[in-house]
Amino acid sequence: MKAVILSGGLGTRLRPFTEVIPKPLLPIGEKAVLEIQIEHLRDNGFNHIFLATNYKSAYIENFFGDGSKYGVKLTVSKEDKPLGTAGPVKLLEDQLHEPFLVMNGDILTLLPYKKLYDFALTKSSILTICTKEIVTPFQFGNIHTEGDYVTGIEEKPDIRTTILAGIYIFKPEILELIPADEYFGMDSLITSMLEKGLPITHYPIEEYWLDIGQVKDYEKAQEVYREHFK
Repeated sequence: MKAVILSGGLGTRLRPFTEVIPKPLLPIGEKAVLEIQIEHLRDNGFNHIFLATNYKSAYIENFFGDGSKYGVKLTVSKEDKPLGTAGPVKLLEDQLHEPFLVMNGDILTLLPYKKLYDFALTKSSILTICTKEIVTPFQFGNIHTEGDYVTGIEEKPDIRTTILAGIYIFKPEILELIPADEYFGMDSLITSMLEKGLPITHYPIEEYWLDIGQVKDYEKAQEVYREHFK
C-alpha cells in the first residue's frame, strides 16, 4: 500500500523552531514528527511512502534516505513552487494507480490507518476524508430568552465542531480533478467535488489526534509523546 505525506509546509506559525529545521523534522521526544508518522504507517501495512516536499527538501531527503532503516520504500517528490495541499499529489500521478493514503506532515494520531483504508475501499466515492470532533469549553453561561423573559440557561456549554483532520484516502480517478502545476488545496478539491455532485465519504477519528500547527501544539506534543507514541 502507498501513502503520501505532505511535508512541504513552511511552518511559519512554529517559528523560530522552523527557521533552521523543517517542520516535519522537529523532534518529538526521541524522534522526528515524520519518523513517528512513517513508523505508524509501516505498522499498518503501508510499504511505499512518498514525501511531498518543498521547504528545506534536502534536509528531509538526507535525513531519511531510501527508507530502508524504517522497513519501507521512501520516495521524495519536490515541488518547484508551492502547490497547496492537493497540488503536490498531482505530481505523483504516474506512480499512484491504486487507492492510497494522503496526510499532512504535522499530524500525530493513533488512528489505525489500515482500518481507514479498508473502510474507504468499501465505498463508491473516490475520496474519503477523516474528521475529528473538537470539543471546546465555553466560558460563559448561555441564556435563552423569549420576549422580555428568560426561559433557560446553559452553564458554560461545550462547543462541538467537526473539523477536517488532514488525513484522506484517494482513489486514482480523483487525480483527474486536480489541475497540473497550479496551487490547489484540499478545500478547493472538496468544494469542486460537491459542486459536481460527486460523493465524499467521511471517517470519524475516535483515537488520539493532534495537529502540530502552533507553538502551543508543539509543546503539547512533547507532553503526550511518552504516553501515546514512545
